[in-house]
Parts: sequence; C-alpha cells; structure tokens
Amino acid sequence: MAKEGDKNNALTLKTLTKSSVWDIQENDVLRLWEGAEKDAEVRENVRHFMDILRSAFMIEEVKDDSKVVKAKYEKQGYKVAPVKIDENTRVTWALKKRPIVRVTDLTYENIRHISAAKLVEVLDRNFGGGWDSLSQSIKDIIESGFDISTTTLPKDRLHKKGGMYEKKIADGYDVLEVEKGTWVEAIFAKLKPESEKPRMKFAQSRDEDTEENEDEDVEIEDTYNKPDEDDVEIGEPDDDEINEDNYSTMMDLSGDDDDITADSLEDYADE
Repeated sequence: MAKEGDKNNALTLKTLTKSSVWDIQENDVLRLWEGAEKDAEVRENVRHFMDILRSAFMIEEVKDDSKVVKAKYEKQGYKVAPVKIDENTRVTWALKKRPIVRVTDLTYENIRHISAAKLVEVLDRNFGGGWDSLSQSIKDIIESGFDISTTTLPKDRLHKKGGMYEKKIADGYDVLEVEKGTWVEAIFAKLKPESEKPRMKFAQSRDEDTEENEDEDVEIEDTYNKPDEDDVEIGEPDDDEINEDNYSTMMDLSGDDDDITADSLEDYADE
C-alpha cells in the first residue's frame, strides 16, 4: 500500500482535482506550482488551477511582504512564500488549508478526506437535537463517506455489556453521545471502504467469451416481441380513410330465421 507521502509526490498540478486537493498541505501546493512553472498549459489556464486550489485552501496575495505583515499572516496559521505566476509576474502568497469545523464545511469533495474521529468532533460542535437536527443535504454528504447508525437509550442501559454500543466500538466505529434528559442518543460513524464500481457483465466461460468476441460485430434482430403476421390486429380505419372498398353495412335480417331464403338474399343483392 502506498504511503500518503508517496501519493502526494505522484500528484502534479494538472492531475489535481477538487477531491484530491484535500490530501495535500500548504508546502505541497508550493511544490506543485513550482513544478508546473514552465508548463504552457498551466500558464494558459491559471484561473482553472487556482479554482481547484481555492476549493481547499484560502489563498491571499500579500501586497506588502514586509516582515511585520508576514508575521501577522503566519500567526494566523498561513504559509507565506513567493510564487512565480509567469515569466514577468512574481507575487507573494499567504496559504492556509480551509478548516473543517462546522457541518456546513463538509462537502462531497472533502468528506472522504477526514477521519471518523474528526467527523465526530465536527458533529459535537454542532449538535443540539441529535442526528435528526441535521438537514437532509448534510446527512447525504456525511453518509456518502461514512456508515452512520444511531440508537437512543436510557443512560444506564446505553453501555450495557454485550449491547449495540459495545459491538459498534469493537467493530471500529467512533461514537458521539448526545444527552437528552435521562436518555442518550449515540451516533456511530465509520469511514466507508473504497469500493470499485460494479461492472455490468456476467461471468462467462472462456469458450463463451471467445464466441462473443467473434460475433461482437454481428447485429441480431430482436424478434421476441415481434407479432406473427397472422396475429396482426387490423384496427378500424379513420373517418378520413373510409371509402367504398372498406365501408361495410350490417344487413337488417329481422324476422324469423325460417323466412330467410336464397331468393330473398338475391333480391337484396339486386337492390
């Protein structure tokens, strides 16, 4: 398994995304930018790469790079360093990773880049009414990266031996306890494992796979739902299409069956 440092070293400014940018720190930003100084594509698309960096970092251009001003930024946790934008432009940046301290700081891009312990810490700062007090949009973001389950029990029963609390902790979940009078709501969180997208293909034997490859360009007509010619139902013609060839009239054959003779039918036809 590759170490975190190895993964960061493999990144370049051009391969950075709004998700992977959360894996790097201020020094990494400066290193990646320096490594792309001579790249024409980067110079032509500075705004695009800045947007990616700004999604995870606060970046300010320091107009006055005196020691006093630099010290002021550094005291607030910023990394201050000179940066070359192009051949003729050099500026001083103050960089700082965007903190995740409130539930509103959570996004689909950064949710998988924090630990369950960090999530519990963030939730602890924002809870009042428990899990149900969160908006559905925040819940969706959290559950896209974490397995979440909750239980509400009396204080004296929550930590009962062999109960849900003990089992969840043994299974690697972090937990936040929210007191509700004499009851306690426990919110359990565990980072979801990375999963591969399922492939929509059934397992095949080697012979079947070979036959499929040989015939992959052959288009087979689907006749399963195609009706037989004898089963085709002919609908009634529209009024506009009625003519002497398709118009028919029902014969009024009132009276007893015994009165109908071949002669009467012939007379009817002559009329």
